[in-house]
Amino acid sequence: AAGEPRQNSTGLDLTVPGLRQHLNARFATLAAETFSAGDNSGAGEALPVRSPANNEHIVGRVCEADASRVRAAIDRAKAAESGWAARPVGERAACLEAAADALEADRDALLYLLGAEAGRTVPDALAELREAADFLRYYSWQARQHFAERTLPGPTGEANTLSFQGRGTFACISPWNFPLAIFLGQVSAALAAGNCVLAKPAEQTPLVAGRAVTLLHAAGIPEDALQLLPGDGARIGALLTTDDRINGIAFTGSTETARQINQTLAARTGPIVPFIAETGGQNVMIADSTALPEQLVDDVIDSAFRSAGQRCSALRVLYLPAAIADKVLAMLRGAMAALTLGDPLDLATDIGPVIDTAARDRLQVHANRMDEEASLIAALEAPPARGSFFAPRAYEIDSITRLSGEVFGPILHVVRYQPTDLDRVINEINGTGYGLTLGIHSRIAAFATDIHARVRAGNTYINRNMIGAVVGVQPFGGQGLSGTGPKAGGPHYLERFAVERTFTDNVTARGGNAALFDLDED
Repeated sequence: AAGEPRQNSTGLDLTVPGLRQHLNARFATLAAETFSAGDNSGAGEALPVRSPANNEHIVGRVCEADASRVRAAIDRAKAAESGWAARPVGERAACLEAAADALEADRDALLYLLGAEAGRTVPDALAELREAADFLRYYSWQARQHFAERTLPGPTGEANTLSFQGRGTFACISPWNFPLAIFLGQVSAALAAGNCVLAKPAEQTPLVAGRAVTLLHAAGIPEDALQLLPGDGARIGALLTTDDRINGIAFTGSTETARQINQTLAARTGPIVPFIAETGGQNVMIADSTALPEQLVDDVIDSAFRSAGQRCSALRVLYLPAAIADKVLAMLRGAMAALTLGDPLDLATDIGPVIDTAARDRLQVHANRMDEEASLIAALEAPPARGSFFAPRAYEIDSITRLSGEVFGPILHVVRYQPTDLDRVINEINGTGYGLTLGIHSRIAAFATDIHARVRAGNTYINRNMIGAVVGVQPFGGQGLSGTGPKAGGPHYLERFAVERTFTDNVTARGGNAALFDLDED
């Protein structure tokens, strides 16, 4: 980002024929490998991890942590706390910067795993890899800038300093929809601040997390300071959140799970600890009659259907003024018809599968309800594959109040409105309680400024899509039911993982001079 002396992540031009041929060849080779994650030193069985694009394809195997493994991991982390925290900030940052380099050097394998295990298309996987590398370098830069000891002004004769130190051991609980970027964003912030980390990836995507942890260990992060605990979220999450030795929780996932964690932490008898949560959103885009229809439709397609709609920031409800609704919806049908569903590792694919059959079944239940209560705008056909595909759909509904919560997948809802109804529309949007992302399409600056001021959302995007926040440029996070803050990839995130300590020395009391405080005594 501008003004930051950190290396930018490396992009690729996926339209270059030679690069496409290279990736296709590498993916074919990697498909023959069996990846692994978890501690296989115990007697537990290694469980297969299947691809959501083809449930018959076993991508690798995972050894899930049991209760004794979790307790042992906490013991090891607590024993390692003082050593890792005592490492100079520059050394911790250098390890994370080396990890970013290693991440990009391992690009092909990570792109493959993101596609095979998480169902990410190649462009989306590349964007996620870049975001993960940016997190590592951004938090390293932040730590170097702000975690060095600071001298503060004070009365004549006093020497005052302020420093940040890690809180101890953090549990980082990450989701399957960004199994590399969010996973490493949480982990790298906690490590940069001087904490040990127990990393709990989503049970659907342990292989991506396992590969990332291996790279961080090779880059110099001690194995006891960063430990991977794959397995069932409810079981391992309960073990971590109820243990008084855990000094903080970073969580990204559903609002319901965040509420359960919050209640568990409140019931603990130990110190009150930080809970950093980024949760779901009922994200809307509001257009007015001056919006450019072609740009609007392009941005709707990206926002609602990329990553199969499985983004926290994905567009769920589009508001169209009645004057232009028919024209825009006709264009939307045509744009949806041009989308290609299929194998996410095929560079011709626009949309891959949803994460698993349970997610597909939940989406189908909602679609069945919409078929009865709403008007179908367009629906694509899922490919005849052995995976968990759910084809994009768009429905016209009368109000956002018809939705009881977030629908996490490629289903778009459209509401027509009259300009005179804008106050009611905004009240209904705010009434959902969510506040993550907001899109506005208008060529009238005053309209965009007014909507931004009145709709409670953490991230607002004008005349562009609503996804793909860039680390250090668009700090990401919501409010209300959408999260606690501070924003990931922003200037205040790192400090939430640390405690502040001051040191005041009245040097005149021992016959000294504050101006000479740093001189060695004779």
